[in-house]
Amino acid sequence: MPVSGEAAEAAPRDATVLHALDGGVSWITLNRPEAMNAVTWDQRERIIALLTDASADPAVRAVVLTATGRGFCAGADLRGAPAQARERVPGDVSRTIRLGAQRLIAAVLDCEKPVIAAVNGTAAGIGAHLAFACDLVLAADTAKFIEVFVRRGLVPDGGGAYLLPRLVGPQRAKELMFFGDALTAADAERMGLVNRTVPAGELEALTKEWAGRLSSGPTRALALAKQLVNASLDGDRAAAFAAEAAAQEINMATRDAAEGVAAFVERRSPTYEGH
Repeated sequence: MPVSGEAAEAAPRDATVLHALDGGVSWITLNRPEAMNAVTWDQRERIIALLTDASADPAVRAVVLTATGRGFCAGADLRGAPAQARERVPGDVSRTIRLGAQRLIAAVLDCEKPVIAAVNGTAAGIGAHLAFACDLVLAADTAKFIEVFVRRGLVPDGGGAYLLPRLVGPQRAKELMFFGDALTAADAERMGLVNRTVPAGELEALTKEWAGRLSSGPTRALALAKQLVNASLDGDRAAAFAAEAAAQEINMATRDAAEGVAAFVERRSPTYEGH
């Protein structure tokens, strides 16, 4: 999917992660099509920084994660990682995962703006988890999702064992993780991993439509709703109800909430400004 927008960044060091801000939407595009967009250390840090910036920037009201070429993200490309200065010792692997793949997934989950994954092709390993961490997932009908770890004799990382049971339940999650079979976009939609599957040629238009709707919505209310849903999966009803009440208390102090209520009373469409 081509990056659109008037502020595409062209610095050579950022060429593998394209970025553009278009109409309040931050487009983050993996751009290593020759490697099926396997994500390098540098790309990971760039994506994390862009998601962090999106949270703080009032001009950003929605985020899209997508890629160029035939692949969305084929997993982690460790060849771009900093060289190991010494022999590996116990604790190194878990530290690498905490500071690497888990930070990437957490950056998506914790982003204060809604994040859409526009999955244009194969999403494998951490690439699949990057998509599943997003708030909404749109996929081309040619896309595939693969829990590839078992094929390499590895335990799923990058939040897989956290994300998948919450999306499809423990039995389905184990099936995907135990066998590592490629899941078509249509099957992923049926299982609840994907919101919409469309022909590849229609993915960009649908992504722009959904991103546009989000970017014209009540941004703080969406951020609080995202936080509530994510937190509800880890707590009890009392905690969820208390968090909901607190979130509404905070939200009612925003201008968008006042505009939404006024528009309802006045029987007109609201105009949200994102604060």
